[in-house]
Amino acid sequence: MDILIVEDEADIAQLIQLYLEKEGFTCQVCRDGLSALERYRQQPPDLIVLDLMLPGIDGLEVCARIRQQPGPQDPYILMLTAKGEEIDRIIGLSTGADDYLVKPFSPRELVARVRALLRRSLRQAGRDSRVYRTAHFTLDLDQHQAQRHLNGESEPPLDLTNLEFDLLASFLSYPGRVWSREQLIQRLWGDDFFGDERVVDTHIARLRKKIEPDPSQPSFIKTVIGVGYKFEDSG
Repeated sequence: MDILIVEDEADIAQLIQLYLEKEGFTCQVCRDGLSALERYRQQPPDLIVLDLMLPGIDGLEVCARIRQQPGPQDPYILMLTAKGEEIDRIIGLSTGADDYLVKPFSPRELVARVRALLRRSLRQAGRDSRVYRTAHFTLDLDQHQAQRHLNGESEPPLDLTNLEFDLLASFLSYPGRVWSREQLIQRLWGDDFFGDERVVDTHIARLRKKIEPDPSQPSFIKTVIGVGYKFEDSG
């Protein structure tokens, strides 16, 4: 597995690289946002450890640009921040980060977070090949492709991150089922989850923007007040 470390503080970057390479990962280091984007375009990694505060363009902008123009390999992104305020974590997740870690952090916890993120793809790869179909969606687990069908026409494949794809697959596998945040966390992250369960709300909002005709009035992913979410698509 290839990991790109984007951190302008040399001692922190070296510490992260040391611990990850001990675990068998291949690491590259960039010290600023622009060089990180260039490295990403040249050789997309499996995962990016991305500092929030960087010279030039910051980590939020780097994350947003990667998610806006994903390459052939859509990497997981672990955001690092020296700020502990909730708003910074929410903003980081809303731009497309998969997880966050607040400095100062334990190197062992960072390794655990990295492994947890990368295990998502292993769990996905281990599922039985299956195609889910509803009135307006087709999702192929084997091809890792999802499409929306509106007004009798099939649209181009949806541009989803790995986590958004898994989230939509969960909904399509059990249409009408009400999922709590805890159940979605267990399905997507398993026992490897660290952090605030409201991260689910952030990813639901991002998925709605990609599949709903009007995200402000969802037709498919419905909020069940006081419980969680459910997917409805009766045609």
